[in-house]
Amino acid sequence: MPVVSSEPTPPALSFAGRSCLAIVLAAGEGTRMRSAKPKPLHKIAGLSMLGHVLSALLKAGAGRIVAVVGPDHDILGDEAKKIAPEIDAAIQTERRGTAHAVLAAREAIAAGYDDILIAFADTPLLRRETFVRIRKALADGESAIVVVGFEAKDPTGYGRLILKDGTLEAIREHRDASEDERKLTICNAGVIGIAGRHALDLLDAVGCDNSKREYYLTDIVGLARTKNLTARALTVSEDEVLGVNDRVQLAAAEALFQTRLREEAMRAGATFIDPSSVTLAFDTVLAEDVTIEPNVVFGPGVTVGRGSLIRSFSHIEGARIGENASVGPFARLRPGANLMQDVHIGNFVEVKASTVGDGAKINHLSYIGNASIGAKTNVGAGTITCNYNGFGKFHTEIGAGVFIGSHTSLVAPVTIGDGAYIGTGSVITRDVAPDSLALARQHQIEKPGWATGFRDKNRK
Repeated sequence: MPVVSSEPTPPALSFAGRSCLAIVLAAGEGTRMRSAKPKPLHKIAGLSMLGHVLSALLKAGAGRIVAVVGPDHDILGDEAKKIAPEIDAAIQTERRGTAHAVLAAREAIAAGYDDILIAFADTPLLRRETFVRIRKALADGESAIVVVGFEAKDPTGYGRLILKDGTLEAIREHRDASEDERKLTICNAGVIGIAGRHALDLLDAVGCDNSKREYYLTDIVGLARTKNLTARALTVSEDEVLGVNDRVQLAAAEALFQTRLREEAMRAGATFIDPSSVTLAFDTVLAEDVTIEPNVVFGPGVTVGRGSLIRSFSHIEGARIGENASVGPFARLRPGANLMQDVHIGNFVEVKASTVGDGAKINHLSYIGNASIGAKTNVGAGTITCNYNGFGKFHTEIGAGVFIGSHTSLVAPVTIGDGAYIGTGSVITRDVAPDSLALARQHQIEKPGWATGFRDKNRK
């Protein structure tokens, strides 16, 4: 008989032959966020909350996804297509409750799916494994409805799961619950799975006989009993189903997700000197034996190769770092930075849209943008590639084994041949041949006694 379950997360299932429709409710206004941006577009670890939910559903095998949005929220559809290009949008023109919102996807439901998953766009911490558990419970044929619940530290405001002899009999909204029901601590997380063959019958039967005169999705549990159908509850941690309604909860979700990411990275072989001070992105990839010092920030799109060291106070986004590289402290790698193996990027160095070859070194106070740097090249302190003229970006090509003296300006487009030397303080505007010495600076002028006269004049 179905019971509330805290069973371990099951392995991935193929669900061969079973179709799955996912419906994501994203039509809420999110007024408590105090933002011009729709609530589901606020980000956790560099990805929108909507993106997190869609990603988990896709990984759980959802073959079709419908996002239910408000009439003026085309921007949500654009964001959804970044994660799920084939996603459909359904418009909820009136806000009359969660069951009413789900029925905005009536056409998709009527197409006939074995499993229907219903989730909310403001619960970004839901794991793919939870959706897999729901599908597994539907696949066993014993339950028409599977509801995700959690043991609440403070159940105030949550709908309660009403259980009898292990069967889920109803979900009672807090405002409609009796005094005894309000003492229950197993609460509704909002995520529901429905056997597709029963979905429309149950949804169409939902009424609005409640204090808010809304059509509650949760009423399908009680309706299932009248049709001799069984509902089951699965439990997860309260943290996993945290809903985000304001900026405080957004920060709490970020903190929880960061802890999850760090733990996964460390279990996969990365070392964090001070884990709580490091910020990761949803897609950060750290290979084995990578070491991360304190106060490092990773934006989206970063891969770090085996054995590399990221020193303190570095900021990295959209970058690939090869094996056994060293970055920082106080380094910034911007999108398109591609460091090969054994590269050294030092303090206050910025790299953007550039490839740095094996064993090359840029150790101090330099900017490298729109450039290619060959293997074993040394870039001296204060060197910059002058890649932008106010209208367009231009490329700098630096060969292998080049030595660039400190305080050099390379005015793109320009090519420095293999093995060349660039004298300190040069402004290079023309190509330099391989193995040449290039000097581009005026001769030093010295005027004896000038400083004494200057001071005497200004003291009067």
